[in-house]
This record gives sequence, C-alpha cells and structure tokens, in this order.
Amino acid sequence: MVNTKVNLCGIQLDNPVIPASGTFGYGYEFAELYDINCLGTFSFKGTTAQPRYGNPTPRIAEYAGGLLNAVGLQNPGVDAVIAEELPKLAKCFHKPVMANISGFSVEEYVEVCRKLDACQQVGWLEVNISCPNVHGGGMSFGTDPKAAAEVTKAVRAVTTKPLILKLSPNVTDIVTIAKACEDAGADAVSLINTVMGMRIDLRRRAPLLHNTTGGMSGPGIFPLAVRMVYQVSSAVKIPVVGMGGVSSAEDVLELMMAGATAVEVGAANLVEPYACKKILEDLPVVMEHYGICDINEIIGGVHHG
Repeated sequence: MVNTKVNLCGIQLDNPVIPASGTFGYGYEFAELYDINCLGTFSFKGTTAQPRYGNPTPRIAEYAGGLLNAVGLQNPGVDAVIAEELPKLAKCFHKPVMANISGFSVEEYVEVCRKLDACQQVGWLEVNISCPNVHGGGMSFGTDPKAAAEVTKAVRAVTTKPLILKLSPNVTDIVTIAKACEDAGADAVSLINTVMGMRIDLRRRAPLLHNTTGGMSGPGIFPLAVRMVYQVSSAVKIPVVGMGGVSSAEDVLELMMAGATAVEVGAANLVEPYACKKILEDLPVVMEHYGICDINEIIGGVHHG
C-alpha cells in the first residue's frame, strides 16, 4: 500500500491534491457532488476586504489548451466569508482549509489576513500577489521583488499561521521574487497563477472578454508550470505548492518530481467537477505503476537525478 501523506508547513495532508482558489468556491458547493474530505485540503475563493462583483461579462473564453478567465475576484468580502461561508463549510469539511487572500494595497492584505488568521478552520493563508484580472491590485505586487517582500513582511507581522505567497508567471524572473518572499518571512510559495492571454471574436472584430485580456489556464500552460516549479524549488528552502494545467494523477507526480510538496488543481474543476476525486482515485494506482511507495520520496526528484 502506498503512502500519499505529505507535510505542508507543519500540517499533515492525507494527500497532496488541493483544488485551487477560484475553481472550488467555498467547498460546500462541491460537497453536494462528493465527500470533499477525501482532499488534502482546498484553497477557497479569493477574498478581499470589501465585497466585489467582479468584471463585467463575458469573462470566460476557451482556447485549444484550456480556458481564459477574467472573473475579477468576485467575492462577498472577508466579513461575510467569516460570518456565512465558513460556518457552511464546517458542516461538510472537517480539515484545515487554505484561505486565499487578495488586495489592492498592503493595508488591505494586512486587514484580511489578520481577520482570517483568527479563524480556527483556516490552516494556511495563501496570499495572492499574482491576479492578472484586476486593475491596480494583485499582480502589481507580484511582479516586483521589493513589493512582494513588502506585502510578505507586513502580513507576517500580523499572522501566526503558515504563510504561502502565490506568485505570478507574468514576470521575467520568478526566482528572484520567490527568494524575496522567502527572505521576508514566507513559509511557502505557490505557483503558477494564470498566464496573460487574449482571444478575438472574428465576427465582432473585438476581444472575446469584456476585460480584453484574461488569465490562461488549463493543460496548455502545464509545461510552463513544471519549468517554473523546477526553477523556484531549486532556489528556495521553503516548500513549493505547484499548479498550472494539472488534470491527472500523472501531472501531480510530475510537478512533485519538479519540486512541489503539494499540487493545486484549477481549471480542471471547471471542466469536470469530479476532476480532483478522479485524480485521487488514480493516484495510488499510478504510484504503484511507477514503483513509488512513498510520495515524499519523489519531491524534487529531478534535482537529484
């Protein structure tokens, strides 16, 4: 029998599979389909200080390798999440959950993190400095090492829970940004978020998305995710949570061999609501096929030859 348990920043997960923020709601929606306690954990919808309605529609488009999205951080705001969403979640999910946090200023990140840090259900704070679909926030912090470090340091000062900084692939040197976050107090980094892309409606001669551009996700970006996880995990001593186009148990193992301790699954949940359940069912079988008894043995395996 294979071992799928991993340790992420001092918290043990039954397995490394984590639905990514923005693709799994607040969990209870998927709990109507299957028992979500089979998951390692999940990262709930990106949360800001105030409610956000998101970008105007259309805000989802397809491309041959996946999806483009420009949802724009639609969420009810942190106070409503704590008062309404987390109590609903507690009825169907009995493990620590990962809180995903976004902001438009350092002060907003601090406010939201402080409030969610006080919630017993929250195991990790995943601070998103990589969202490409809002103007003046998110990615503006994740494209500069000094700004990324500033957010990390400020949030670290008001939190006690493990702090994961979610990084943007829309940069020239993601390694430098990851190291800046590590030096400023991050317990882990997660990557990659979506890649900037665009589609055009030939009939209207106009962008398909109201926002013009959106974040590319899906299998088309998986090789980019593998490369960046490999590079970052080579350069930092803290854990890396890998994501980007994951859709199979084989993809999970590949990202872990590149250096990921755990793996988030994003767009696949939007295409197939049972995606994570199937990955978890397949994982032991695929591990046995490749002679892997303990999943921890393969973390960063490519680095060791």
